[in-house]
Amino acid sequence: MADMEKLIADLSALTVLEAAELVKKLEEKWGVSAAAPVAAVAVAAGPAAAAEPVEEKTEFDVVIKDAGPKKIETIKVIRQLTNLGLVEAKTMAETAGSKVLSAVSKEAAADAKAKLEAAGAVVEVL
Repeated sequence: MADMEKLIADLSALTVLEAAELVKKLEEKWGVSAAAPVAAVAVAAGPAAAAEPVEEKTEFDVVIKDAGPKKIETIKVIRQLTNLGLVEAKTMAETAGSKVLSAVSKEAAADAKAKLEAAGAVVEVL
């Protein structure tokens, strides 16, 4: 194997034109190209350039995932938040994925989530 230090010293001594000629000869010898793939560069730059500012969400849904161990407390909170009857609130509490509130403000959604979680429910704000 060639002495690496000597090879590095020889390559460092090349002019720009000599280095370009060396690249061409190595490409021909090895059947490769030293050019960066243009498509990959364009794809990588595309999404970053096309990214638009995301508008902040203004309406939220409060979804109950599980009524929790204190189902009666959860039903009471659902009734307070929605003005539903006992049967409707019980059905909502027992049905995972039910929307307790739809299209409410961030503050109202956070307040409802806090009240439902305090009653033992598992809640998600979407």
